[in-house]
Amino acid sequence: MEIIEAHSVSDYDRGLLYGDGFFTTAQVQGGQILLWDRHLNRLKECQQRLQFPSLDWQTLNERCNVESQKLEYGVLKVIITRGVGGRGYLPPKQAHPHVILQTSHYPTHYPELLQRGLALQYSAIQLGHQPLLAGLKTLNRLEQVLIKQDAEKYSCDDVLVCDINSDVVETSVGNLIAVKAGRAFTPILNKCGISGVYLQHLAKHNKIEQRRIKVEEILEMDALFVCNSLLGCAFVRSLGTNEFDLSLAKLLQTQLESGML
Repeated sequence: MEIIEAHSVSDYDRGLLYGDGFFTTAQVQGGQILLWDRHLNRLKECQQRLQFPSLDWQTLNERCNVESQKLEYGVLKVIITRGVGGRGYLPPKQAHPHVILQTSHYPTHYPELLQRGLALQYSAIQLGHQPLLAGLKTLNRLEQVLIKQDAEKYSCDDVLVCDINSDVVETSVGNLIAVKAGRAFTPILNKCGISGVYLQHLAKHNKIEQRRIKVEEILEMDALFVCNSLLGCAFVRSLGTNEFDLSLAKLLQTQLESGML
């Protein structure tokens, strides 16, 4: 494993050529990486399921902590590729993964979204099924690029995304949690979608049931939330022309963040 500078990536790096890699994006506050153990576990799961060689997690952990202390407040992104591999899809028998660490400012519009809630529209782009990659945050993000391009057509904060079976999966930026009569639900992600770190965090402290959810069911929910590691848990104020009860949504948001659901 080699930690390299982003500007020195080889044009033969498999992450560039084939999207052969994975990443995680974490929030940094006071020089500390929030939910870092969960981010590390995400990287380790990707390494195992994508059959990467063993990585030096101790060195990676030390370098990430150094970068986060220099940043103080913002965003740390960890990108891991399989490294240089020549031509062809087949990885080299002795791969040497590359690690790229990026830091950036915290998104300035997120605090406002948390206060006023998100207005969602429906994406016309549907996610395909690939159970071998389901849940993982790989470098293969072309579907999300198409979704973001599609979202530009609407006046909204984000878009709700379904799969090819028209089951609700996620939004372009995070996982979904829906609440009805005090029970919390989230789409099951065994065919596509990303299993987010913040969703895992909330699921540890709340009873959140994973199941298939149709759009018409979402519209009948008492409240809907979007969550990710940078945004936290934000309530949805509207989906298309459907308006949610903001007072109830804010109350349930507090309960979710406090582990009371």
